[in-house]
This record gives sequence, C-alpha cells and structure tokens, in this order.
Amino acid sequence: MKKQRVIGMFDSGVGGLTVMKEILEQLLDVRIVYFGDTARVPYGNRTREELIRFGEEIVSFLIGQGAEVIVVACNTSSATALPILRDRFDIPMIGMVEPGARMAVEKSIAGRIGVIATETTVRSKAYSSAVSRSLAKGILPEDAELRRAWQQGEQDISVVKAQGCPLFVPLIEAGLSNSAEARGIAKTYLTPLKEAGVDVLILGCTHYPFLEPALREILGEDVSIVDPALAVVKELKVVLEQMDTQEKEGSSGQAGNSENTGTIKLVAPPSALVLGKGYWLTRYFVSGDPDLFRQVGNTLLQVPIDLVEQVTLGD
Repeated sequence: MKKQRVIGMFDSGVGGLTVMKEILEQLLDVRIVYFGDTARVPYGNRTREELIRFGEEIVSFLIGQGAEVIVVACNTSSATALPILRDRFDIPMIGMVEPGARMAVEKSIAGRIGVIATETTVRSKAYSSAVSRSLAKGILPEDAELRRAWQQGEQDISVVKAQGCPLFVPLIEAGLSNSAEARGIAKTYLTPLKEAGVDVLILGCTHYPFLEPALREILGEDVSIVDPALAVVKELKVVLEQMDTQEKEGSSGQAGNSENTGTIKLVAPPSALVLGKGYWLTRYFVSGDPDLFRQVGNTLLQVPIDLVEQVTLGD
C-alpha cells in the first residue's frame, strides 16, 4: 500500500486554502497540516526580516506535526523568505512564485504578463525575475507564433505591469470577497493592467482566487488568469515521486529539491496516533481567532472545517 504523505502548508490566513483544495482534489495519498498566521495577517506590509522569522517559527511547528514537505502557500513569503528557509531547514519546500511564472509564460499569447500581488511581493520584483529564469530554462509559450517570435528576438515576454492590491486580503479575510465593495476596489486595481494590455494575469497572492469571478468580469475572456496553485500541485507530485523512489531504493541519501536550490534530507513523520485521534485528512492551526478562520473558511471553500486549533508561536 502506498504511503500517505503529510504535507505542511502555511499562509498568512485563509488564502492558502485555495492551494490546499487543489492538492486534495488531485492527490489522493496525502494528508495536510495547515497553519494560518491569522494573528499577524496581512503579510503584505511586513519586512523581510519579520517574514523570515515568521517562516522559521511556522516551518518548525509544521515539522513537529509530522510534515514531510512544506508548501509555502503565500506569495509574499515565497518571494522574500523562502530562499532563507530552504537554507535553514532540511526538508523539501515548494513556493508559489516559480510555478506561477512558468505557467504564465506557457499561457501567454502576446508576451505581456501582468501580476496582482501584495505590495511586498510587487516591490521584490520576484515574478519579473522568475519569468526571466523560466525562459532561460527553456520554458516557452504554448502559442506557436509567440514562441517563434521570441526565439527570433522579434517579441519580448515579460511582466509589463505589477499592481499592488493592499485591500484585497483584509476584504477576503473578513469574508467580503463577493461584496460590491470588493468589486469596486478590483475595478480600480485592474484598470492599469488593462491599460498596459496584459494578456495573462498572475494571481500573485493565494487569497486572490476567491476574487476570480469579479476579476474575470472586469478583464473579459481575452485575458488568461493564472492561479499558481495548479502549477504547485504539479511540482508537489514530482517531489513526492522522488521521495517514494528514494524510499523504495532504501537510500539514506538526499532527495532533489523541485527547484534545484540545494539538497534536502527526508524527515520521518510521527505516527497518526501522535498527530491526532484516529484517522484524519486535514488539520488546521491558527495563531489568531479559530472561530473566525472556521467561519470564513467554510464560507469561501463551501466545505466543512470542523476543528481549528489555536497555537502561539514566537514571542
């Protein structure tokens, strides 16, 4: 029987649930421990040093809960803290930025990529750099005409506009993603992207898929919307396959990181009895109000979130 892996995930709040949903729909042999840092949300105005410290605290907690792989289901942390976290922890980690950039390159038909994200992610220019790295690694558009034009130096493929959207996360965390207020703010934020003529829009925050109906209404059908969660699942499959292969071979060596950023050592999880009473598929932990997380999460996902435990990390 195939081993059921334990995936640790974290985000500043409920946004990472969009990634969790994709993982559970596509991967049957996993269980997820989710941490929402709701006492310190939003992350978009935090310093790099704060985000690294938060990440260290959360990853340590998730490993203690048996996580064998960490999904940093937060674009802000992925853009700023993830490289440091990879250096400090011997466990596979997958972020949001590289997978999202690759998918945007593949889906573009005009080479004009747009990003909406937190202000910290926009300032980091992480997506612009990731698009360039994707092209350098041979990731090319599926559209044959754009692929030919880029290869012949006739057409650039790049992020032409990155828009900070600081009000989105507080609205979604308050359960207002379908409100008239959210739609009005979305229209304001998306206007510069429409003026820039983007043909692909990266949702550079895991909260933003909850706004996709409003974004689609404003942008129209000609603009492709990229949810990096779909690409994250693809990378996660590769990492899990590597882990399975390594264990079958009985190797005590090291597994490959999905983005080739160093080596990692596998971390053995505790038993299910240690993790909880009996069988479980998902476990939820938050640093803030567990009732609010459960209420908003149930509304957004439309699936039952029963037990949410509150834990205090750091100072």
